[in-house]
Amino acid sequence: MSKGRYCSKMLLAAFMAVSAPMLPTPLAAAKPTVEAYGKLPDFERVAISPSGNRFAMIATVNETRSLIMIEGGKPFKKISLGNVKVRQIEWASDEILLLDSSQTEKLYGFTADKTEIYRTFVIRASGDSDPEILFAKQREITDATFGWYGVREIEGRAFGFFGGIPLERQSGVSGSAEYVFTGGSPALYRVDLQDMSVKLIAGKAPNNEWRTWRIDGNGNVGATLQFKDDNGSWKILNGEGNRIAEGTNPFGGIGILAFGTTGETIIYSKEDEKSGKSSYFEVPLSGGASKELFTDFDISTFFIDDRNGRLQGYRQDDSKGTMVFFDPVIQKKVGKIAKAFPKLNRSIISNSSGFSKVALLTDGNEDSGTYWNVDLEKLAASPLGYQRVAIEPKFVGKISTVAYTASDGLEMDGILTLPFDREAKNLPVVMLPHGGPSSHDTESFDWWAQAFAARGYAVFQPNFRGSTNRTVAFKKAGHGEWGRKMQTDISDGLAHLAAQGIVDPKRSCIVGASYGGYAALAGVTLQQDIYRCAVSVAGVSDLTLLISTDVRESGNDPLLKRILKEELGSGRDVKDVSPRRFAAKADAPVLLIHGKDDIVVPYKQSLVMADALKDAGKPYQMVTLEGEDHWLSLGATRLKMLQETVSFVEKHNPPDAATAP
Repeated sequence: MSKGRYCSKMLLAAFMAVSAPMLPTPLAAAKPTVEAYGKLPDFERVAISPSGNRFAMIATVNETRSLIMIEGGKPFKKISLGNVKVRQIEWASDEILLLDSSQTEKLYGFTADKTEIYRTFVIRASGDSDPEILFAKQREITDATFGWYGVREIEGRAFGFFGGIPLERQSGVSGSAEYVFTGGSPALYRVDLQDMSVKLIAGKAPNNEWRTWRIDGNGNVGATLQFKDDNGSWKILNGEGNRIAEGTNPFGGIGILAFGTTGETIIYSKEDEKSGKSSYFEVPLSGGASKELFTDFDISTFFIDDRNGRLQGYRQDDSKGTMVFFDPVIQKKVGKIAKAFPKLNRSIISNSSGFSKVALLTDGNEDSGTYWNVDLEKLAASPLGYQRVAIEPKFVGKISTVAYTASDGLEMDGILTLPFDREAKNLPVVMLPHGGPSSHDTESFDWWAQAFAARGYAVFQPNFRGSTNRTVAFKKAGHGEWGRKMQTDISDGLAHLAAQGIVDPKRSCIVGASYGGYAALAGVTLQQDIYRCAVSVAGVSDLTLLISTDVRESGNDPLLKRILKEELGSGRDVKDVSPRRFAAKADAPVLLIHGKDDIVVPYKQSLVMADALKDAGKPYQMVTLEGEDHWLSLGATRLKMLQETVSFVEKHNPPDAATAP
């Protein structure tokens, strides 16, 4: 535990108060450089206080990344962040801000060598006090956060509810007290955010079980979900500990979402183990039959009231991103946002109590990302800041959705980004498959795609089978298809664009991160004569190694074993689609880029691929990003990744046909 305490002090020291806060300068006029795309955004996150009078945001000003607080349009507090990896900011009250950060740390005596440790900082808007780390003063709790469960105002005081790992008191060799971790899942704690006092309100679960909770408007545990890893059985208990719902799902597809609109019910989600379809149910907290909800459409986002944990509305998973709120007053207000920004992606990032004001993020064609202060009472909107100051609307490459059919007849689509200064005819192309693979790309501003488009490339992001933009059946169609139909879906997209005359198929490279990195490696090993080069960022090269590593680091979790076998397969099935084993067939130069602190796809995945390519005498480069994680969270290494990638692609597939090798 001493190691964790030391790292906490290091993280705390990164917060240094700085005077004279200023916002980023106005939009630039020059054509953006690679740096404009690869650096961390000028604005990263925005949170609005409950009253709507204060904003907090992460901004980079004069190369200094800071947390800035604003009231009445004027900054009043600024805290330098350095390389702190901010994951979330949220106001607990108009006076108290919560900031969630993470840090990669080595582990000793555990099945995993490294993990990402999350810590929550409590920051006072007034005064000069230093940020405080949650649980830092409690010897019997690790100073890390394992889940946020909301903030409740009780008798004028703000209380936060967080998951924490309890430690047990034991006698040391010298007789002094020591606190050690003895296993089990997180417990639930209530923290008085005014004086940082802590109270245990729900204990940890046994080693083969995990629990999650929902907190009602009075600050009590209103519902508890218990799940057993060994057999997949689950049950939901009300505040009195009575069972109100139960079932079995060996793949763990169960979760409690929110209280119903009246606070007298709980809404939970359940995934069918055969079809993979998620369904939503509402059950009375007093007991009774469950009723299925939302049967006619898919949902991408739920809106939950920060004050009491009740469901306020949802965003449909459709092309329009339709937002629906149960309160007709809020529905009328929010409906005006769509009318104000009809052609852009719109995301409500944060909102005040009662939705009188919202912090809105827009992006898409002619918008590289803008945060807005939207006053829904006055029907007024003003920009809070631009995610990428140097990228003007005229420099945003045109984004569109292209529908096509795979070679086996399955219909799908992809996102096409075109250069802003070239005709869409016979262009060199970068195929950019997404990670996940349970994910999908949309008509949004993608900094990686836009960086290539600005250099003269068409960029195509195929939503291959296994993506989440269509039906559950489409998503499950990807199971067992790594390196097979999921791979040919990508090259089928390339063939479609070539048939339309948009791209030159002889001038294509494949680039991707995570699963996209796997697809890039598979594109030049499992497939041949398609791509001039491949770039794998944090990509998987050996599925057998991936499975064995994940299972070992999970402590042989039976739930994870079941999921991996369902999605990837086992034995010869995964060996036959592991690019590392087919390095001798690589028919184009390969660039491998990997963060040293990646805990999702271990750094070793690129090392073994590099060794295999070297042994086979194939051209490759290996770039190590020191201190970087799977998500490219650090500005310097993220920029290095993009610079190396663009340089490699331009060398082997120049944007100008006259200089092509």
